[in-house]
Amino acid sequence: MIYDDERIDDLQCKGYQLIQKPKGFCFGIDAVLLSGFAKVKRGQKVLDLCTGSGVIPILLEAKTEGSTFTGLELQEAYADMASRSVALNHQEDKVNIVCGDVKEIKKLFEPASFQVVTVNPPYMTDHHGLQNLYEPKTIARHEVALTLEDVIAAASYVLPVHGSFYMVHKPFRLAEIFRVMKQYHLEPKRMRLVHPYADKEPTMVLVEGMKGGKERITIEPPLVVYKEKNVYTDEIYEIYGR
Repeated sequence: MIYDDERIDDLQCKGYQLIQKPKGFCFGIDAVLLSGFAKVKRGQKVLDLCTGSGVIPILLEAKTEGSTFTGLELQEAYADMASRSVALNHQEDKVNIVCGDVKEIKKLFEPASFQVVTVNPPYMTDHHGLQNLYEPKTIARHEVALTLEDVIAAASYVLPVHGSFYMVHKPFRLAEIFRVMKQYHLEPKRMRLVHPYADKEPTMVLVEGMKGGKERITIEPPLVVYKEKNVYTDEIYEIYGR
């Protein structure tokens, strides 16, 4: 079922499609980059926190050989929309959307019940000037319903030792990200900065952590999004699957 205020977008991957609200919060390139950065081995169970439209578990089901993909979303309307996208793509046997609060993770899932956790969380902490703190776009972009620590604590809870954590975030919060990850025993293992153009500062960072891992991090070459205005680099096209 598709409602009047929704549209269907082509994910350009295995013919999969995604239901979105044009006037709501729509997924961006950060979600696509995270789906390309995360490594999921055959048979692994994946949990995507703050799943929104469900784009990350849907893409990971298309790109990897994981066994099951669960998306956890706080907002009931978006959880319903994500579930309808799963049905649209006939992925019900492998992808499941759960409506619930990341902060209530212990009531929703058993400890160490997923081998991989992904998350594209709210980035911003500044609430100045926001008129409605609980408008859907605000919840998706700003830490009004949960914090970075809430996300990382939840990931640590559902991961076993040597489980993998993948997150896309903003570079200006890297020091805080690493501090909180270490606090919850998620050792930073891999990092890649994302630049809009080769000569511009990075606007995103992709981070991998390992539950109970040893101290050693690999810094991957920068990922550049555009080679010129409105033209992606070859690597971005590869991540999109073109």
